[in-house]
Amino acid sequence: MRAAVELVRKLSGTMAGCALAAAAGWLLRSPVRRVPRWVPWSAAALGCALTANELSGKPVPFLRWSFLRLVMRSKHLATEWQVGDGRETALAGHVLTHARPGDVDDAVRVVDDFCRHYSYLINVGDEKGAILDEAVRRVRPRHLLELGTYCGYSALRMARVMPSEARLYSIEFNPANAEIARRILAHAGVANRVTVIVGTLGDSGETRRRLRDEHGFGADSLDFVFLDHDKDAYLPDLQRILDEGWLHAGSVVVADNIKFPGVPAYRSYMKDHEETLWRTIEHRAHVEYQSLIRDAVLESEYQGHSA
Repeated sequence: MRAAVELVRKLSGTMAGCALAAAAGWLLRSPVRRVPRWVPWSAAALGCALTANELSGKPVPFLRWSFLRLVMRSKHLATEWQVGDGRETALAGHVLTHARPGDVDDAVRVVDDFCRHYSYLINVGDEKGAILDEAVRRVRPRHLLELGTYCGYSALRMARVMPSEARLYSIEFNPANAEIARRILAHAGVANRVTVIVGTLGDSGETRRRLRDEHGFGADSLDFVFLDHDKDAYLPDLQRILDEGWLHAGSVVVADNIKFPGVPAYRSYMKDHEETLWRTIEHRAHVEYQSLIRDAVLESEYQGHSA
């Protein structure tokens, strides 16, 4: 069954690439041209590249139709935090069908497989995920906060390496994403250690109140934070966490997508406060599920209120 699905996916991608190249060829031959000549030539080259990529044994993710659809839906993605073509819901079905119940390692594997071979998703990915894993192992946090659950992939990764008594609280803006994440986390057997909360730290204060009153967030209580949500909110949300007094000396904040799409204000803040409030390591990496577009992850250790 899986082989049949993969064959259909490959054929559809190949046909789409061929159709794009054919349409570009028609435009080049047409006596009436309403677009500059470079446009059909570019479309033809892209169509050929997409076709070759689909037929290759190891396709490059950002030359997949699923990646191009994501780019074309970037406005929807930036406002709703879903691509808008059903791929997030499809991921949940894929995990529940193909991952062994109660096996968090297998759930991570299946999500990676889906992102590489079916539809590209904006989670942290396997390469940067390994950086996140190592930070959690080193810190051994008992109280973790994630901003940006999306479909629960990074929560899966943190849950499998954090201490058995630890608890992760993950904040997600989109209720549909939150429900998808809960389904995946429950299937993986870690729902009792990960709490997904719909909201944002930048709302009227309701989400922070819930963290304080319902989940025990208080002075010096937070050991680890992972930032992978709205890039414009990285620095304001970090400041909100500091204002609440939740961090203590030795708390670690890990931030994704520092180079792509980039978080210049956050990066400048960490640089300006190096050796005073923070000690930061920059991990060089690549955008998820490919090896050409470079990215970076910042791992920052808080030095304490009186530093």
